[in-house]
Amino acid sequence: MNGRRNALRSLGAVALASLLGISGAAAQSGNPIKVGMTLALTGAGAPAGKMIQAAIEIWRDDVNAKGGMLGRPVEVIVYDDQSNPANVPNLYTKLISVDKADLLLGPYGTNYVAPVMPTIIQNKKLLISYTAIGINDQYKYDKYFSMVPVGSDGVNGFSRGFFEMAAKQNPKPQTVAIIAADAEFAQGAAQGAREELKKHGFKLIFDKSYPPNTTDFTPVMRAVQAANADIVYAGAYPPDSVGLVRAANEIGLNPKMFGGALIGQLVTPIKAQLGAVQNGLVIAESFVPSPKLNFPGLDDLMKRYQAKAGELKTDQIGFAFVPFGYTNGQILDQAVTATKSLDQDVLAKYIHSHSFKTVVGELSFGADGEWAKPRMVLTQFQNIEPNNVEQFKSGAKQPILWPPELASGTMIYPYAEARKKP
Repeated sequence: MNGRRNALRSLGAVALASLLGISGAAAQSGNPIKVGMTLALTGAGAPAGKMIQAAIEIWRDDVNAKGGMLGRPVEVIVYDDQSNPANVPNLYTKLISVDKADLLLGPYGTNYVAPVMPTIIQNKKLLISYTAIGINDQYKYDKYFSMVPVGSDGVNGFSRGFFEMAAKQNPKPQTVAIIAADAEFAQGAAQGAREELKKHGFKLIFDKSYPPNTTDFTPVMRAVQAANADIVYAGAYPPDSVGLVRAANEIGLNPKMFGGALIGQLVTPIKAQLGAVQNGLVIAESFVPSPKLNFPGLDDLMKRYQAKAGELKTDQIGFAFVPFGYTNGQILDQAVTATKSLDQDVLAKYIHSHSFKTVVGELSFGADGEWAKPRMVLTQFQNIEPNNVEQFKSGAKQPILWPPELASGTMIYPYAEARKKP
């Protein structure tokens, strides 16, 4: 009799342990909640797109390990838009009409988000994009949110600190040259720069665009050099950034200050490849490694991402985009959990009226769907060594210059001084 009782107790203990072990999975009953998006997984935008995909998949695994959302597992659907804006609207139509995605994120970047907005609005869907600038200036859509810290500065967020810092240098520079791709993001950044430079009395003496398919940037930068401006401000996505910086180095461009919205310089393999050629560049960034930006959960996320980066063949460090990819998932999870709803209007109202604790800090959104409080930073490449990925892990070789409350270093000025080899 005692043996039977012991056996029953053992079976009960095993059953209880099994139930505890599968509690997360057991909670996930019914159809999955589908989170759909397109990302640039090939083409010019792929370095960022692959980081975001890795981040959202880590978030998916984390949320499913906790039981999913609303007791249902989360499924992530990602389509490659091939870095072609023309592909994006049809892919989101497929996500909405064929895949029946419950929630939508993405795409990555202004050039890809802008063309999909009519589709999103027509279908009355909620959308949280990745690092797109000024999208809602035109649409005023109440269910659109942007995961990028430009806030109310909009496109000016990429140049506000740049020209504010330039104005404080001694001797103060006087003239500005702007060069930008003839594409949505770069043109937005250039327009912001035109507005910001006027606030400090700078004179714009060169303002040109180049076709997005440009491959030889030497003539472009020779024209900039001929203008002989004190400040050169550029707006470009990754391939252009590389071309502009290489060409500037080859022709010996030597303004007092050079940089801007050079998105290629956010990508670690590009940084490592260009090496010391980047010394002196001052660029705008959304997120960087810094003790002052080390929020709860960030270290754990970045360690897990970096451990998988080699296998995934993505950026080895990932600070520029991985935290934002994960944060978008956190916002969805917190909003869905709090409202117990997948209704797009209910979720949009909640996101507008609440703050969210995330790996990039506590944040909230304004009426336009942008961050309520801007937090762009300016960094400068200093004493960069060739072919060294590890040097970019701590942020020491790319200190924050602006805003003052986040600064971790001071600007080396003029540009020629920073260009000296370490």
